[in-house]
Amino acid sequence: MSYDDKTAEGVKLPADVRRPLFHGGGSMCCGLTSTALMVRVGPADHEDALAQPHARPMDFTGRPLKGMVYVDPPGYRTDAALAKWIHRGIDFVSALSAKESMTKAGKPRQKPARR
Repeated sequence: MSYDDKTAEGVKLPADVRRPLFHGGGSMCCGLTSTALMVRVGPADHEDALAQPHARPMDFTGRPLKGMVYVDPPGYRTDAALAKWIHRGIDFVSALSAKESMTKAGKPRQKPARR
């Protein structure tokens, strides 16, 4: 799946979240296809995101993915609009990462030792 280089240059993410789209063990917040911006907004904010101009369900598999949306280029044409969508994705992933990094007892989760 290719993407638009000019748009990719405009997507300014913090270094700790700029990584390949589906990175093993990582959490994706957004990405680009050749036709749209993909944003991970989470199930709770999915309907609100779809109500935004130029947003539509992310359905590249033929089934919509709950919690992820496509935003067509007019929806992220300005720097402000692009930043808004990127921050929606970062906010969701940041909350998810914080939650997943803690155990039920409130202690950091230990990674299993590699053999």
